Amino acid sequence: MASAVTKKTTQAARRRTRKRAGRRRVLLLVHEDLVPPENRAELTDEQIHEFRTETDVLDGLTEHGHDVHVLGVSDELFPLREAIEQFKPHVVFNLLEEFHGQSVYDYHVVSYLELKRAPCTGCNSRGLMLARDKALSKKILHYHRIRVPRFVVFRRGRRAIRLPKGLGFPVIVKSLVEEASYGIAQASVVHDDAALVERVRFIHESLHTDAIVEQFIEGRELYSAVLGNQRLTVFPTWELKLEGLPDDAVKIATRKVKWDLKYQKKYSIEDGPAELPLALADKVARVSRRIARRLGLDGYMRIDFRLDAEGELWFLEANPNPDIAYDYEFANAAHASGLSYEELLDRVIALGIRRGA
Repeated sequence: MASAVTKKTTQAARRRTRKRAGRRRVLLLVHEDLVPPENRAELTDEQIHEFRTETDVLDGLTEHGHDVHVLGVSDELFPLREAIEQFKPHVVFNLLEEFHGQSVYDYHVVSYLELKRAPCTGCNSRGLMLARDKALSKKILHYHRIRVPRFVVFRRGRRAIRLPKGLGFPVIVKSLVEEASYGIAQASVVHDDAALVERVRFIHESLHTDAIVEQFIEGRELYSAVLGNQRLTVFPTWELKLEGLPDDAVKIATRKVKWDLKYQKKYSIEDGPAELPLALADKVARVSRRIARRLGLDGYMRIDFRLDAEGELWFLEANPNPDIAYDYEFANAAHASGLSYEELLDRVIALGIRRGA
C-alpha cells in the first residue's frame, strides 16, 4: 500500500546502526510457498507483492549484518526441528501465519518453539490463541470495561440464523478466526435478514470457519502499533484513509482495500498518521496497552479500532504478529517514531531473545 511517509535511510546511518548491532544467526520461518526467490529482477510488482513481507524482512536482516537462513514450512515440523539443531539460531523470526492449511494452527507452531526453548519473535502462543478468536478476545475486553461492538457467533452447521435482541442492523459479518480481511467485502455489511443468512453461509461454506456478526460501527479506521514484552511502546496512531472509495461504498477495510494494488491505486487508498486531538491520541495509546496486557500479547502487535462520529473508540480486533513489511502500517508508524526499518527488525529480534532467555 502506498505510504504517506517517505522512508529512506541513508547508507551512512545504516552503517552506524549495523556497527552497533550484534550479528545474529536468524532462522527466518515462512510458509513454503512464500520463500523469496533468489532472482527477483524479472518479477512483476504483483508477483513481488505476494511475498513482500518475507522479502522485506530477509533484506532488512541481511542489510543489518545478520546471518539469515530461510526455512519454508507447510505441514511438517521435522524440517524446523532439523534447522534448529543444525543452524543453532539465536532466534527464530516467525512469519508463519498458518500450518497444514489452517490459520488457527499458527500458535501450535509457536508452542512447539517454546517447548524446544527456541527464542522466537512475535507473540507467545497463549496470546496468539486469545487474539485469534475474535469473540473470546471481545468477551475478555468487555469484562475489563473496554468498549467493544455487540456481537453474536454463528457456528458452522447452525440452521437458525437471526439476530438476538439488542443487536440490530446494520451488522458486519466476518470469519471468527481469519485475519488480513480474509472474507471481508462490501457485501459483508448487511441490512436485513436475507442478506445476513446469505453472508453467514458464505463464511461457513467458503472459508470453512464459524462466523462472527458484529454491530457495524460507522467511522474512521485506526491502527495502533505496539512493541514490547513487559514494557510496551505505542507508536503514533495510524489511519487507513478510505475517502477515495465511491460514495455508495461502505468505508471498511475489505480484502481488496488491503491487498489489491490496482484497487488501491484506482481509489487512492493509503495509510498515514491519524490527525487526532492530543487527549484522544493519549487515550488510544493507553487503551492499546490495556488491551495488549489483558490478552497477554507481547513482541509486536497492532490493535484495530473504529472511531465513531461522537469520538468514541471501539475495539475491533487485536493482531499479534501483524504485517511487518517495509512500507506497511506497522513499519510506517515505527518510522514516525524515529526507528529505521532495520532498527525495528533489531528491536523485534531483541524482544524475542529476551523472552526466550
